[in-house]
Amino acid sequence: MRILYVDIDTMRPDHLGCYGYGRNTSPNIDAVAAEGVRFEDYYCSDAPCLPSRAAMMTGRFGIHTGCIGHGGVNAEMCHEGRERGMADFNGRYNLPAVMRRAGMKTVTISSFPDRHGAWWFLGGFDESYNIGKRGLESADEVSPVALDWLKRNKDRSDWFLHVHMWDPHIPYRAPDGFDPFADEELPDPWLTEELLSWQRANKPGSHSAYEVTGYTGVPEPAFPRQPVQVNCVDDFRNIINQYDAGILYADTHLGKILDELRRQGIYDDTAIIISSDHGEDLGEMGTYCEHGEADYITTHIPLIVKWPGCAAGSVSSGFHYNVDLLPTLMELLGDKVQPVRLVRVAGKLNPVTYDGVSFAEHILTGTSGGRDHLVVSQCAHVCQRSVRFEDWIYIRTYHDGYHLTEDEELFNVAEDPHQLHDLAHEYPELCWKGAWMLERWVADNMRSNIQHTCVDPLWSVIHEGGPYHCRGYLYDYCQRLEETGRGDCAEALRKKYPRELEERY
Repeated sequence: MRILYVDIDTMRPDHLGCYGYGRNTSPNIDAVAAEGVRFEDYYCSDAPCLPSRAAMMTGRFGIHTGCIGHGGVNAEMCHEGRERGMADFNGRYNLPAVMRRAGMKTVTISSFPDRHGAWWFLGGFDESYNIGKRGLESADEVSPVALDWLKRNKDRSDWFLHVHMWDPHIPYRAPDGFDPFADEELPDPWLTEELLSWQRANKPGSHSAYEVTGYTGVPEPAFPRQPVQVNCVDDFRNIINQYDAGILYADTHLGKILDELRRQGIYDDTAIIISSDHGEDLGEMGTYCEHGEADYITTHIPLIVKWPGCAAGSVSSGFHYNVDLLPTLMELLGDKVQPVRLVRVAGKLNPVTYDGVSFAEHILTGTSGGRDHLVVSQCAHVCQRSVRFEDWIYIRTYHDGYHLTEDEELFNVAEDPHQLHDLAHEYPELCWKGAWMLERWVADNMRSNIQHTCVDPLWSVIHEGGPYHCRGYLYDYCQRLEETGRGDCAEALRKKYPRELEERY
């Protein structure tokens, strides 16, 4: 069995042609979707990059692994302690380890472990290739490594190859002259000058319209294509053009890899999985070029699966997490995956458990179905948990990362996918429903916490001083707010976070 897992960072499904986008951003991805199954309602359980891949690789929620942030204690996984054997969970039971146990050569081409110090990610891989730029490489530096590996291993019949491209992630880095959408109108010009003016006055924080790349709005000479402010709708249009160019550039180099599979005569029999770690807010929630919330746009990700014998050309709706992928592959591989067991205390053996639930049936039949609702989390830029149910997303904010976000928000994403109209005050009964599902999820997962921790890791992040990406910035940022005519925002933040003003990191 050959499996190619294509991991395109920061890729929104609604900017892909196969998901209905009005630009030709993804011809090669679209072609795979026409031969596979496209999933409409696939979400990362934990955003952004580090927590998402921790969840996907382990099949477990961040509330169980402890890996929910980008810095501090909770950028690491919980220690296994007494239950740990000579190899840890990620060396024996994570996704590539399971693929290896199924007889595959396991390979990753990714700088992700280097960027995040996430060396556990390499557990289960026989070979790893680091481009060496910690996520700043372009697809033209990734695809040659993948092509070389495929050519050197053309006689292998069993492999799992993970190929990671970063191009839609900021800083935008498509080569000079690659401007495929510069002369095209936006397919969905939803941002108005009026709304942008309101955002600039009322939505502070990192990656706001004033500070697209952080807290200062300072350009980076090495990446001249990256906008640093959104002053008008034309600036917004430029951001969309740059983001779409990043998707198309990654897609173009994916095409080279797919062509090599065809040249070797193995394309038809190779399973191909295309997904991402998270989406990207491009003006939604007053945030630009960032994946910093547990909102619909950030947590909703694409999933396309071309599997031998699948229901080609199907579209499957129904809620699934990325933690579901590991048990799904285990079911699809069937007898090739030997049962796995974990040594527990006192020498007692218990089966390894995952939070994920297989959706293999929907790959093979193309039918719809899934979970009743999802709970998704973000603790790197803000501390939020959200409940995705029916047409709604209910967002509960515990720390707003200095964005002056309401404690509760409710959006009908079927009618309002850009989350422009907060309906929390209009539908309190739906907020109560969301809050009840969230509380039940937290209680159930703390009760079943396999690491036997007694503290919800979300509260550990808050106790450390807040989410990593905002920690220590408040004092200087309030001064910048005053200097740029946003003194009201500075006053509100000082009132909301007095302790963090006193504890300058």
